[in-house]
Amino acid sequence: MKKVYAEIIAGMIPCKMARNRWRGLLRYGVFKALRLMCRLHHNHSLPQYYLAVCAIAKDEGPYFKEWIEWHCKQGVDKFYVYDNESTDCTKEVLEPYIKSGLVEYTYFPGYRMQLAAYDDCIDKHRFDTRWIAFIDLDEFIVPVKDKNIAEFLSRFEGFPAVEINWLIYGSGGAKAKEPGTMMERFKRHATPGHYLNRHVKSIVNPRRVFTMTGCHEAARISGRAADSHGNPIKKNFREREPQQDVIRINHYAVRSYEEFLEKQARGRASGTNRTVPDRYFAKYDLNDIEEA
Repeated sequence: MKKVYAEIIAGMIPCKMARNRWRGLLRYGVFKALRLMCRLHHNHSLPQYYLAVCAIAKDEGPYFKEWIEWHCKQGVDKFYVYDNESTDCTKEVLEPYIKSGLVEYTYFPGYRMQLAAYDDCIDKHRFDTRWIAFIDLDEFIVPVKDKNIAEFLSRFEGFPAVEINWLIYGSGGAKAKEPGTMMERFKRHATPGHYLNRHVKSIVNPRRVFTMTGCHEAARISGRAADSHGNPIKKNFREREPQQDVIRINHYAVRSYEEFLEKQARGRASGTNRTVPDRYFAKYDLNDIEEA
């Protein structure tokens, strides 16, 4: 019911940026927000980690190893993984990382649980880590001008969140799943300025956001989010030209056609299903440029 009220009230605000921020605040709850402000005022503890990643996944077991090890090399200290009723090898693949303490695993059943998982992660780990990146298993954060993500973030300490654009990779014509990692198998991507690359994912300072308003943006407590060039954001991401020259998110949106169909069949943790899968595949199967 709180979500319904949030949508109704926020829907009356004409500015999209303000509307999304109020949607997040109202969904979080005004009284809960006031209690949080009090906690933030009194808690000055240092975080245990500098950079964490939060993700919710459903039957993505075969893809975890590459995804975790890539992001470890890029400066990630901790992973908060929410398992949305996986029936594949997810827990088995994650077990060594869980035992080492790198991954905190949470079984998180239910329908349309992505935002609930994000809410839970921010509330539980608000004081544990300096930054949390909210991405999916088909998304890889790729620093272009810095040696790792942590070095990139060191320039954004004054911001509550940083929004990073996609670069969508297509199937490259692959019909079936073949040996190798995603980053090895898929080398062709969209033109950088393609409108779908305007989508962003956020890395947030959990002490300065209430929650996520969706899978892309955060409801900030104070201040403006920054784009990857360090500019305060004044327009919704759909109204901005994409930036991939400093950092980007490689989004392997479809993988091979076989893998795409498998993903559609098992459902998504976000609850969003593609009613016309072939139309979605054609839209995101962007292979304009071959990676050097």
